[in-house]
Amino acid sequence: MTEPTSSPDAARLERVYDAPAGLVWELLTTATGLEEWWAPDGFATRVSEIELKPGGRLRYTMTATAPEQVAFMRDTGNPLTAELLKTFTEVAAPTRLAYLSRVDFVPGTGPYEHLTVIDIEAAGDRTNLVMTIDPLHDEAWTREYRAHRGTELDNLEAAIRRRTN
Repeated sequence: MTEPTSSPDAARLERVYDAPAGLVWELLTTATGLEEWWAPDGFATRVSEIELKPGGRLRYTMTATAPEQVAFMRDTGNPLTAELLKTFTEVAAPTRLAYLSRVDFVPGTGPYEHLTVIDIEAAGDRTNLVMTIDPLHDEAWTREYRAHRGTELDNLEAAIRRRTN
């Protein structure tokens, strides 16, 4: 199997965290860590499976918990809880993580896979993180997805602060 490569149109989201790379890696790669921060605002995440190796899976559920998200999910005919699946394509602790996400929740669009690559670089007592995300099937979904991933990285920063203060 050849490793997927990022699209030439991929976006790069960059952050610098006041934390060691090991902590950032832990928050990205453990069930406990992911459950602390990896959900859009108004949703909760529960990890049911994580096999951290190339070809391994991350299976988790996201549940709408805030009133506005619950209303949105109901108004769009979606369940309040959705199971999601990612397949790791690269795992190089603690510097690189890549995975394919199954996108099977878009009305009128067939399922497809979407690549995310996360590079982590220790910089003294800080950590540089670069998330490279491929575009989705159209411009509107891509714009929303990039904003969502940026919010996730902000949530990661909040989880780091909780762990280090």
